[in-house]
Amino acid sequence: MQDIISRQRAHFDTSATKPVSFRIEQLHRLKRVLEQHEGALQEAIAADYGKQRYETFITELLPVYSEIDAAIANVAAWSTPSLVASSPFTSPGRCYVMPEPLGVSLVIGPWNYPVQLTLVPAVAALAAGCTVVLKPSEMTAHTSAVIASLVAAAFDPAYLTVVEGGVSETSALLAQKFDMIFFTGSVAVGRIVYQAAAKSLTPVVLELGGKSPTIVAPDANLPLAARRIAWAKFLNAGQTCIAPDYVYVHRSIYEEFLDAVAKEIASSRYGLENQNFVRIVNARNLERVAALIDQRKVFTGGLVDVDQRMIAPTVLRDVDWSDRVMGEEVFGPVLPTLVYDDIEDVVSQIKQRDKPLALYLFTEDAGTKRKILSELSFGGGAINDAVVQVTNGDLPFGGVGTSGIGSYHGEAGFRSFSHYKSIVDRDAVTTAEEQQFRYSPYNDDDLEIMRQTFGIRPG
Repeated sequence: MQDIISRQRAHFDTSATKPVSFRIEQLHRLKRVLEQHEGALQEAIAADYGKQRYETFITELLPVYSEIDAAIANVAAWSTPSLVASSPFTSPGRCYVMPEPLGVSLVIGPWNYPVQLTLVPAVAALAAGCTVVLKPSEMTAHTSAVIASLVAAAFDPAYLTVVEGGVSETSALLAQKFDMIFFTGSVAVGRIVYQAAAKSLTPVVLELGGKSPTIVAPDANLPLAARRIAWAKFLNAGQTCIAPDYVYVHRSIYEEFLDAVAKEIASSRYGLENQNFVRIVNARNLERVAALIDQRKVFTGGLVDVDQRMIAPTVLRDVDWSDRVMGEEVFGPVLPTLVYDDIEDVVSQIKQRDKPLALYLFTEDAGTKRKILSELSFGGGAINDAVVQVTNGDLPFGGVGTSGIGSYHGEAGFRSFSHYKSIVDRDAVTTAEEQQFRYSPYNDDDLEIMRQTFGIRPG
């Protein structure tokens, strides 16, 4: 590990990665490599947990292609120093902010979207001019192997390389000194990464998770809400960090909402054979999610197929915060539903818990929108939809509090892997004003002029 980082640091120190033309060339290369190996990536993801071709394309490959295209189109503008106004002490002169790459970066990817969530941060790092060490998840071993193979064939490891392995390899990487660490995964592992980074004061972006609430108000368009919530929840069999984790539904429409969701699940015919559902990633996670299902509260679903690593889309009714399913992030195809009478109670309950990565609200009422958006803190979200906020690369994606630190996508990702260096550029001459007000000796007349200049009126 030390040799890998040393080689990348030596390469970065040559400044070879800094020219914008070089960055664009490497981004084009990455896109070509992905296009050439798209079939292998499709097969690997299918082998890891049964995702079919269309869903793999829209959730794994298209986001990476789009991020590369956006970076190629905008990296020159993102990299250009931006002028700021001079202050009385820096005038006459030019003041500007100059982006520069942080250096050698580590990107630790998760298993639930093993291509997208490993490579999109890498695109941001390459666009910023960093070198990158990629650590894909060992839980999706087939996908990890393909990513490692295609990167090794196309890139100098001193610039971009992949380290495969499990906990021991990740721990060995975290023992090294990086200039930036980007991690996507659980809160528990995020704390370990943060602690390791703190030893060398390494900046981090942590994309974590938590229980993301959905609120369905009494005026919601129920058929549309049910359809969009079901799609967002059961996409990737619920193994999505921004999936609706639970739903608060107003009592006046609760039974109607349950029926609408059940109807949507039935009409969608979720299953591997229909190319619209996936397996739970491994037996351990299957057991964990299955244990969250209280069969007494199953409204629809509840079936667990251990051999196929499948859990049927499941809706739980009349759930409250004492239920086991509300004690942790579900991260599976199980949707708890809770009843509410007063939106104030919903706001109070959400405020008592960790700030979520996402929040979704279904309503047409402007006052309800204002209340939820102004009173609740969360990473990002949507009104009258769910999950789609991540499809707009101009919207920074990230959490707040225990759901994450920092953000990425588009320019936000470029900024996360960059340092913004502040510069004052002045001519080598001294003005009369500088001579009078900057250098000693000082006097009370100068003090009064200075107070007037800055609008300070002492009491």
